[in-house]
Amino acid sequence: MSHTSLPSSPRFRRIAPAVAVAAAAALTLAGCSSSSGGKKAAESGAAVSAGKADTPRMTIAMVTHAPSGDTFWDTIRKGAEAAAAKDNVKLIYSNDETAADQANLVQNAIDQKVDGIAVTLAKPDAMKAVVAKAEAAGIPVVGFNAGLSEWKKQGLLSFFGQDESVSGQALGTKLNDTGAKHALCVVQAQGDINLEQRCAGVKKTFSGKTDNLYVNGTDMPSVKSTITAKLAQDKSIDEIVTLGAPFALTAAQATSEAGSKAKVATFDLNKDLIAAIEKGSIQFAVDQQPYLQGYLAVDSLWLYKTNGNYSGGGEQPILTGPAFVDKSDVDTVAQFAAKGTR
Repeated sequence: MSHTSLPSSPRFRRIAPAVAVAAAAALTLAGCSSSSGGKKAAESGAAVSAGKADTPRMTIAMVTHAPSGDTFWDTIRKGAEAAAAKDNVKLIYSNDETAADQANLVQNAIDQKVDGIAVTLAKPDAMKAVVAKAEAAGIPVVGFNAGLSEWKKQGLLSFFGQDESVSGQALGTKLNDTGAKHALCVVQAQGDINLEQRCAGVKKTFSGKTDNLYVNGTDMPSVKSTITAKLAQDKSIDEIVTLGAPFALTAAQATSEAGSKAKVATFDLNKDLIAAIEKGSIQFAVDQQPYLQGYLAVDSLWLYKTNGNYSGGGEQPILTGPAFVDKSDVDTVAQFAAKGTR
């Protein structure tokens, strides 16, 4: 493992800031499902268009709050594995939706003396102490997906993701054009800062009424029955907003079972959601490009270690969304979603 000599406190002892987002032009596909990148990912059957780095082998840990079985995170992981393959990086991926356990996974990465850590900050207070430990150990840390409002406070090098409040406001504005009057925002993990910000954003710009419905996102039958019961109880609900593709598909089933005419819009994509947009059972989705988040998080650490670059100069986040996918552009996105990269 190679530890290039760089400042131990990167947020306060900067070399010349340089925006390092060239990786976006080299997006590649990686079909590997193992816990590491590098050679195995490179040999997974998808060519790496930018070639492979000849820099010394390094190890990067990616630690997320992903629940098991959520296809959104599979897409993030594919992006990370593609970057790892290109950059001659051994990628150690781990996840736990429980904040304390996620913090333990970061501690494990510190104990392994990895060369860099990419982490999500869905519950930033729970991650603060262990992130500080990583930085004290001289390990550069970048954030992605969750923690836009916290990454600079915790001294991270860079952040890759979307502004969840802005994305929620954009969705709320779009709902105004649909004629909806009463929206139900379905939250699958109470206390997750990203999810709460999305619903708050919708409420801020949507001219109708907005209610939040909290469900157990790890139990999809329960999600469906909870939404169905709510729709049966309140017939005025004419719009359901979900915060992930699997929940949108379940919400569409719930509207059918409840005999409701409510329409469904969502955040995030997968190939089944794309098909539902094509068929018209889902109105549209907000895309934050998870593949790009995973790719840039890993690539930025490689760039920092090999060339001292800071994506966004260490001062501004790199935004990967939001963008809308609806019937006007779904056919273009579908070809990539079929590969599991959108």
